[in-house]
Amino acid sequence: MARVPPANIREKKAKGEKITMLTAYDYGLATLVDQAGIDMILVGDSVGNVQLGYENTLAVTMDDMVHHTRAVVRGSKNAMVVSDLPFLSYHVSIEEAVRNAGRLIQEGGAQAVKLEGGEERLPVVKAILNAEIPIVAHIGLTPQSVNQFGGFKVQGKDLETARKLIKDAKLLEEAGVFSIVLEGVPAALAAKITAASNVPTIGIGAGKDCDGQVLVINDMLGISQGHIPKFVKRFTNLGPMIMEALQGYKKEVEEGTFPGPEHIYTIKDDVLERLY
Repeated sequence: MARVPPANIREKKAKGEKITMLTAYDYGLATLVDQAGIDMILVGDSVGNVQLGYENTLAVTMDDMVHHTRAVVRGSKNAMVVSDLPFLSYHVSIEEAVRNAGRLIQEGGAQAVKLEGGEERLPVVKAILNAEIPIVAHIGLTPQSVNQFGGFKVQGKDLETARKLIKDAKLLEEAGVFSIVLEGVPAALAAKITAASNVPTIGIGAGKDCDGQVLVINDMLGISQGHIPKFVKRFTNLGPMIMEALQGYKKEVEEGTFPGPEHIYTIKDDVLERLY
């Protein structure tokens, strides 16, 4: 069975069908996300926070992204795999940006790339699209701009920034991206952008009127540590369950009750007797 193509994502918007997207960074979780029928798996540069222990996404490298993208591709068969272009991988030159986008496709096995920014990134966007690489754009709260924003702050709350987001979305659509992530945007503004756009919007902290939604899988499963954003819903809470299992393992090993008879392999007594 072929993976979900960009045309199907756009078609979902035309039909009024919601689009599902989740992050995944490894083979095991990618397998489960794919089996659940999620449309798109995002190998996000959020791997820096979630898997690698960084304070933010800025330390993530191209090699990191290629490595994790390969694992997710191996673990999935049907979902479109979208891989993030990390910080500085598309900022230095257009030639380098195209080459790095190509690595995520050629080496990583992704079907599309995601990059942050609006009007200021149009030359890069057009060059990557010209290389026949599909793009998911990302505007609003763009984590790679955390230092410029002075933190993780909602974007588009004043007239100037709201107008910029509307303009950015339209320019990105005209350039040819097949989807736009709206992160940390007031719900009413996201609804306006979605209604005015011919390409699907994927919301994360942008309200229910976007054409689809994306969440970090560790957040929605309840296994993330530290601060959880307001927009996250925990669909289950695996953290305490995992801790209970770990503590149970520790206790049984220390007490000598694990492994039990049902967990061991046997050998015939006569074989043992003939060893010495």
